[in-house]
Amino acid sequence: MSSVTTISDQEFETEVLQTNQPVLVYFWASWCGPCRLMSPTIDWAATTYSDRLKVVKMEVDPNPETVKQYQVEGVPALRLFQNQEVLEASEGVIPKQKLIDILENHLST
Repeated sequence: MSSVTTISDQEFETEVLQTNQPVLVYFWASWCGPCRLMSPTIDWAATTYSDRLKVVKMEVDPNPETVKQYQVEGVPALRLFQNQEVLEASEGVIPKQKLIDILENHLST
């Protein structure tokens, strides 16, 4: 069983960009109500896709560098990375099925 790893600007390079497997980055904020709605879905994805996907979360307020670099304008936001590229980007709450569709599209072998 995998869990979501919390990272900061300083860890982004090693935890996301230098990782061989796809990485789903979940941008959130403590004051964000919709983020609380998305969290269980993100935890579910981390567990369900643990063999093919790394899931990390990053709080936006203390990490302005990464937020700016990847143009996160609202939270919750998702960025799916592989080989240092953003494969998919989403902002706002998305249904669990949409997340499944995104992940299945990019993780199928």
